[in-house]
Amino acid sequence: MLQKATEDLEKEKTDAEEEKARTLAEKVPPLQYGGLNLQQLQQLCHKLQRQIDAVDEERYDIEVKVKKNDLDISGLNQKIFDLKGKFKRPNLRRVRISADAMLKALLGSTTKVSLDLRANLKSVKKEDEKEKNVEVTDWRKNIEAMSGMEGRKKKFDTTNA
Repeated sequence: MLQKATEDLEKEKTDAEEEKARTLAEKVPPLQYGGLNLQQLQQLCHKLQRQIDAVDEERYDIEVKVKKNDLDISGLNQKIFDLKGKFKRPNLRRVRISADAMLKALLGSTTKVSLDLRANLKSVKKEDEKEKNVEVTDWRKNIEAMSGMEGRKKKFDTTNA
């Protein structure tokens, strides 16, 4: 099967080369510049230059058409995507249902559900305000005692305390 595919590829390549050679022979006749003087060679060059310009113009026109068609195709693909993606959504109606009934509908009728939200809450005790009132001293009195090297030494000295 793989061998058959490679043979087909080679055949397609040779067919394409033959088609190219046939088209070139048809469109561009072989040059005959032997035995021409300078003026005739210049005329031949001008003629070839005009043909090259005409082919370039054609190629440019075709490129512009292809680009325009590509843009049109991409625009149409975008429109198709937009049309497929949009659909009319129905207006939803508000339904009043209790929390117990909703849980029963979600979990099924076999499960007994009771909605006691207060039972699931954690109890939080208020801290005593007395504990928050830590001993507040005047910081200015302590600054003079801690100033200098002796103050720093007192900070780290654990033998006295």
